[in-house]
Amino acid sequence: MSKLSIIIHPDPRLKKVASPITNITDRIKQLSADMLEAMYEASGVGLAAPQVGITKRLVVMDCSNEGEKKELILINPEIVWSSEENASFEEGCLSIPDVREEISRPLSVQVQFIGIDNTRREEFFNGLWATCIQHEIDHLNGKLFIDYLGPMKRSSITRKMIKLKKQLNRKK
Repeated sequence: MSKLSIIIHPDPRLKKVASPITNITDRIKQLSADMLEAMYEASGVGLAAPQVGITKRLVVMDCSNEGEKKELILINPEIVWSSEENASFEEGCLSIPDVREEISRPLSVQVQFIGIDNTRREEFFNGLWATCIQHEIDHLNGKLFIDYLGPMKRSSITRKMIKLKKQLNRKK
């Protein structure tokens, strides 16, 4: 079982803007490994540090097909280019379990980040990978995918999550 717990919406920690990582310490390396473990355990494709209660600009993701791992650890990721062409994907979120909604985002993005080996990188993402990194960077900026929905839909989902949290707390 993962050492980390994924925070469920609504939680004020999910709305905070994460601070940049200035030093890649052993603690950051361990955190990224623990985040990957938590992400895989929850059957996710991406996880941002704020989702585990740590307001640092760290994202892990793996949108590869089952059976083949392509783990990415992105420190201080920043979108430097977005395509004008958008694509809609049915997005879900580990902090909003069992909810999926169509969200439109740029189809492709170019992202600058620092790798876990402390090298500055830039990578092009397309399709699901592009959606995932945009979703995770939103987390770093205190934004959830449901913030793209209308107020009625968003509050309905929030009520559902409040109910889920009460049920989960009863089981503890």
